Amino acid sequence: MAAFAVFQLVLGLAFSRTGTDAKSFFAAGESAPWWVSGLSLFMSFLSAGTFVVWGSIAYDLGFVAITIQLTMCIGGLVTAYFLAAKWKRTHALTAAEYIGRRLGVKVQQMFTYLLTLFTLFTIGGVLYPVGKLVYVATPFSLETCIIALGLMVILYTAMGGLWAVLVTDVLQFVILLAAVLILVPLALEHTDGFGSFVEKVPADFFNVFNGDFTLGFTLAFTLFHIVFIGGNWAYVQRYTSVRTPAESKKVAYLFAGLYAVSPFLWMLPPMIFRSINPNLSGLESEGAYILMAQLVLPAGLVGLMLAAMVSATASTANTLLNMLAAVFTNDVYKKLINPEASEKLQVGVGRSMTVVFGLITIGIALAVPYIGGLVNLVLSVGAISGGSLLLPVLWTLFSPRQNATSILTVSLLSLTVSLFFKFGTPLLFDFTLSRAAEMSLGVGLPLVLLAIFEWIVFKDKAEDDQYIAYQRWYTSRASEVPQPVAENSTGAVSQNTFALRAIAISFALTGLSIAGLGINGGRNVGLIVGIGLIIVALGAWVGWSARTIHPTLHNPERED
Repeated sequence: MAAFAVFQLVLGLAFSRTGTDAKSFFAAGESAPWWVSGLSLFMSFLSAGTFVVWGSIAYDLGFVAITIQLTMCIGGLVTAYFLAAKWKRTHALTAAEYIGRRLGVKVQQMFTYLLTLFTLFTIGGVLYPVGKLVYVATPFSLETCIIALGLMVILYTAMGGLWAVLVTDVLQFVILLAAVLILVPLALEHTDGFGSFVEKVPADFFNVFNGDFTLGFTLAFTLFHIVFIGGNWAYVQRYTSVRTPAESKKVAYLFAGLYAVSPFLWMLPPMIFRSINPNLSGLESEGAYILMAQLVLPAGLVGLMLAAMVSATASTANTLLNMLAAVFTNDVYKKLINPEASEKLQVGVGRSMTVVFGLITIGIALAVPYIGGLVNLVLSVGAISGGSLLLPVLWTLFSPRQNATSILTVSLLSLTVSLFFKFGTPLLFDFTLSRAAEMSLGVGLPLVLLAIFEWIVFKDKAEDDQYIAYQRWYTSRASEVPQPVAENSTGAVSQNTFALRAIAISFALTGLSIAGLGINGGRNVGLIVGIGLIIVALGAWVGWSARTIHPTLHNPERED
């Protein structure tokens, strides 16, 4: 685990030379390969909660854990078809920049400050389980683990910018996938095959809906993920950091495709462990994933899987930190404090704010046990802020009628009502909403309010004045690119080549390490070495593709 952490840190720091201007530091020069952005989006969505929380549900209730995660596939498909290309066509570096142009600076600042507050708590909720995983596996205290991991994430995100985030995400994906591909067949072998596994679990274990996770909850969760995947400011960076709208769609389609398959792989180990040891109770089931790994994997690969889980969670933290730094630098510092700031100064401010925001989130992570626990923190933040602050902005991508007044009204009213039901009704009336009701209210109320504005309040208005002004800017922006430009004039070729070579070397070293761990373990050597060599081959292919990159003439503003 320590070796992997150091390797990832060195890999992230290697990208400090690519962040020479704001666009390269915050948006990877808008030239990242679509498959790199897609894998990064996928990894940014994973966390230790996937294996601890959903793993616990998979152990206790079975297939419903897969059902819940398939809602993320639906969210990705809707985003790919309707939203990703629209974000790319806004010509905005961040979602906040788009809000400023479409709705005005005051609305932009309100959304920026509110989402920054909620995002800081989200990152804190992400760092806490990372620290807890390492705390369980090492002799260090929980506080020490949280602080050390938080500082590591801050360091490589601050130095390498979005490129460091993207490339480390790809490496984490490969390691995690390799570990699970090794774990699943070994787990099935231990339980005497799939047929034996099915016979040993409860009769309702393969029900699509089970326990508290009903059809109603699943539908609410699906709607939430459409809004969250399509509108989360950190994920918007993945759609805008590629060259064209067509590539931004591929980013979301890749995410959806991975979430159509991965839940079956991710959730099988704890489900299989139920057939081996059905006696876990209460919070013990949260350890089902690691217990299954410890039972069948060689010691070195158990450490590698733990490292991959930790890294998957850290991926969410570094993504959100980079997004917050980008928003503050581009939409607060440059717009309000120093409009004449040079590119070098903007990068410096971005790095400084990454450190500041990172230190705040470490403090929040340390306080998680005292503010209601991890699940309560993360789910409540998502339910309260997701619909209220993300859905109204998504609506403006399609509606020419909405304006600053309507969007502010919907957002603030929805947020107030959600906060009242979260904190007010339990104290005043001893009434608390269920998780499904909380999530339905968080997304459903702003949806209803937006529909009222769209088709009742504004029914006689074809276009709002703010939309007309935005369209004028958009038209003038498109006309500013009269001729195609060469990719190498912006350094895109150099950045892409460096990134692909870093990925290739990382794959090769990872594949060889896995093969070595398999040989050293002495069990199931063929399977483990085979997976390792496949990763080495993938590294060779990525390295070869880096050699074939060459400067081409393109016009990213007009490609689709």
